[in-house]
Amino acid sequence: MPLESEVADALARFRIAIPSWGFSPMGTRFATFLLGDEAKDVYGRIDCAAAVHQATGITPGLALHLPWDRVEDMGALRRYIQDRGLYVEAINPNTFQDPIYRLGSVAHRDPAVRARAAEHLLWCVEVQHELAAPYLSLWFADGTNYPGQADFRRRHTHLVECLAPVHAALRAGETMLVEYKPFEPAFYHTDVADWGTALRICQQLGDRSKVIVDLGHHFQGQNVEFTVALLQQAQRLGGFHLNNRKYADDDLMTGSIDPYGLFLIFRELVKGQRRYGAPVESVSYCLDQSANIEAKIPAMILSVVQTQEAFAKALLVDEAELERAEAEGDVIAAQQALREAFLTDVRPMLAEFRRSRGVPEDPLAHYRLQASAAGRR
Repeated sequence: MPLESEVADALARFRIAIPSWGFSPMGTRFATFLLGDEAKDVYGRIDCAAAVHQATGITPGLALHLPWDRVEDMGALRRYIQDRGLYVEAINPNTFQDPIYRLGSVAHRDPAVRARAAEHLLWCVEVQHELAAPYLSLWFADGTNYPGQADFRRRHTHLVECLAPVHAALRAGETMLVEYKPFEPAFYHTDVADWGTALRICQQLGDRSKVIVDLGHHFQGQNVEFTVALLQQAQRLGGFHLNNRKYADDDLMTGSIDPYGLFLIFRELVKGQRRYGAPVESVSYCLDQSANIEAKIPAMILSVVQTQEAFAKALLVDEAELERAEAEGDVIAAQQALREAFLTDVRPMLAEFRRSRGVPEDPLAHYRLQASAAGRR
């Protein structure tokens, strides 16, 4: 398949960030299975991310989680990252593990708890400045398990008031990403439960806040590409946490369960770029998956490859034919236009693209060959 210049240019600009926490020991609520490829500290996690970038060529960004990735000398950490051809894309604060957050953090009724959360978030902004990370990515476990446990309106007010000074501390070129999740660990209500709530929070805070879409944070049957289209139209789409799910927030490898759904999301992004001039690469793409039974680096590489394939297919949609079919009310022709692009085997095209950029044509096969020779998984 010939690699057209428009497609090649789009692929060349596309980047995916790698989460440091994806290389830590993980497991289910029942057991943690150690395969021997787990990173022991933040430096090991950075080395793992560098291995993924070496194999794929499109993952120079790194997402850090604080305080999990905290070190005494953050400047030295930044140099270590840069020496491996990487940069920090996102800082992810943690306001869900401290016992003080049992009943919430930024939405807690107690002002002392909210102050504790705000202090941590403001420190994370300082680290964001020091590491030159463009994104502060926020997910809150805040919510309730029972009716009557707390007042919805009061909690929302507390949340916005707590985030206001954090938003104000951001500099030009820095963006706060607000993530939503319908349930878990809270099961009656979640304070940032859906994209509409996240959007409202961003609108209340200001222009440096946008919504991040985690592909696993939706109810069954939710039309995620519709959400993406409206957020993009509202100019509040900030990015994605890429993974896949079957039942809930499974955090499986991206594209492993519903590759067509992933394709449709990228199709909306490409359509938005052509219609509104919103470049696909203008938002953050970060993997967020839990390798519970699979080897971690290969799992990350496969997610990158499958995401890149979905994007490449979206670039091949015949938008003129789709527009004609829509105008004429030809439902079958519209379905065929999408189907033709989705069924296209883009692997030869991507192999050519990688070869032209000095990257292994088959990233996963290349890594596994190297790992086997070194006695790794």
